[in-house]
Amino acid sequence: MVRRQNPLEPHFQMGRLKRFKWIVTLAGAVAAVLLLRGFAFTSCLIPSEGMENSLFEGERIIVNKWSYGLRAPLMSAFPYRRWRERPVKSGDIVIFNNPKAVGQPVIDRREMFISRCAGTPGDTLMVDSLYNVLSPEERFNPDKKRPYIYPASKERAVTALLSKLSIDNEGPEPSGDTAHIRSFSRYEYYLLKQTTDSLWIRPLVQEEAGSARPLVVPGKGRVIRVYPWNRALLRDALEAHEGRRAEIKNDTLYVDGKPTQHCIFSKNYYWMSSNNALNFSDSRSFGFVPQDHLIGKATLVWFSKEPGTGPFSGYRWERFFHWVE
Repeated sequence: MVRRQNPLEPHFQMGRLKRFKWIVTLAGAVAAVLLLRGFAFTSCLIPSEGMENSLFEGERIIVNKWSYGLRAPLMSAFPYRRWRERPVKSGDIVIFNNPKAVGQPVIDRREMFISRCAGTPGDTLMVDSLYNVLSPEERFNPDKKRPYIYPASKERAVTALLSKLSIDNEGPEPSGDTAHIRSFSRYEYYLLKQTTDSLWIRPLVQEEAGSARPLVVPGKGRVIRVYPWNRALLRDALEAHEGRRAEIKNDTLYVDGKPTQHCIFSKNYYWMSSNNALNFSDSRSFGFVPQDHLIGKATLVWFSKEPGTGPFSGYRWERFFHWVE
């Protein structure tokens, strides 16, 4: 018996074929985006004011994962490896995993931080007692934010001065009932000092002569001398990233049970600094950043909006598709 063909059947078949092609095309596009996001680029949100005036809170940036060589994913299953590895340059704005989050043993699952590279392997940085970098480039940069302290009773006067001078009022940092702390650039502090003759606004850390100490950034195979001001940093790096047993007893660093005055490292490390001195989410808090924690370089701002604004306001249009510097 011969079955009579339905005249609409070829049209149904063509429709199913077209739908199948669209599904395959869409799946391929999604797969390509996921591959690019996982192996080439990713997008990150800037959650705070720590990198102003380079990056602003509320901006979204593109991170180039190939800038320092692509780090192999799935570090829980495979050993650390980086293809086409390249060094970080001093001044780069870098995205990296939190080196202090040792409670999470898988590096690429730790939270991400962003800071500017202030020191590369083998560099000698001049730092103060709070590990603020005092190199000439940092010391005389008029745009770099630094902490200043003043009596809490002067809060209204400071607010009025900021309004008069058109300086952004970011609010004081929590610091107790008797004193408040704010961050200003050197130029902003200059304007404040020109407006008032009083000396009640002063730097939180005085840069006194002889207060700077040399801090050497560890490099692979490099011998680092132990000093009182770098002892704790070296101990933390040895324990967290080198797999060594290190402790400080009676002002002496012990490594694997033996007192030592010199340390040798098996990895390259970097020193990261925030633009805003009050933001301690940098090496002043978590120490040296090892090479295997690096994710990539911040390259492009693709979206910028003032936090807390409505859907039709607060857009920083001049910042859209702005290269990160």
